[in-house]
Amino acid sequence: MYLPILVLSFYSFNQSPYSAGWQGFTLDWYGKLFSDDRILSALQNSLIVGGCAVAISAVLGTLMAVGLARYEFPGKKLYRGVAYLPLIIPDIAIAVATLVCLAAFAIPLSLWTIVAAHIVFCLAYVGLVVASRLTNLDPHLEEAALDLGATPTQAFIKVLLPQLMPGIVAGCLLAFVLSLDDFLIASFTAGSGYNTLPMEIFSRIRSGVKPDINALSVMLITVSAIAALVAELIRISGENKSLN
Repeated sequence: MYLPILVLSFYSFNQSPYSAGWQGFTLDWYGKLFSDDRILSALQNSLIVGGCAVAISAVLGTLMAVGLARYEFPGKKLYRGVAYLPLIIPDIAIAVATLVCLAAFAIPLSLWTIVAAHIVFCLAYVGLVVASRLTNLDPHLEEAALDLGATPTQAFIKVLLPQLMPGIVAGCLLAFVLSLDDFLIASFTAGSGYNTLPMEIFSRIRSGVKPDINALSVMLITVSAIAALVAELIRISGENKSLN
């Protein structure tokens, strides 16, 4: 399963501009990435999209998870199913649906339409991780805070939110990785001149895979793996603290 990644990493250090033959070890391809204006612009767009989508999803996803776990309201089961539907819907379906919706309301495509599309699936992932964290919390702590005179808002901010923070951070890191790696949804909702990093990679490999793209792919894989690992460690640490 990991053999393609190892091969990709191996050829990212190849001196040859063609990946077919090995001509020696070099780090030049990694250095060239930081002087490539198109790559830097695409990276900036990806960071803006991921940062904005995750920030909004963190607030809405946390409120959604708490609302579904703590309150009863008409249509709750239906809303829960709809809220987490992006987890199972194919990306191509979300991309086409978002594009049709934007066209129906005559909204011009831009960087912010990518953000709006990414919020759809980031929200579901953040909400799911926070909801799993909520199941391990003691609800009596909030009740005790209310009995001691705290308002519901104070109980949420001072009691519940600090306990949810490991789940929120883990969910945000997971959502950010998914947003950073997304190609399909971004390509359907991006305006002219607003390439994200995966879109830039795809546009370049049409003429063949070069070592600089190998190097960029290795860096993306490394960043994604580190973020996923940190998210999982934070989630496990939060669960262990709640059990203790």
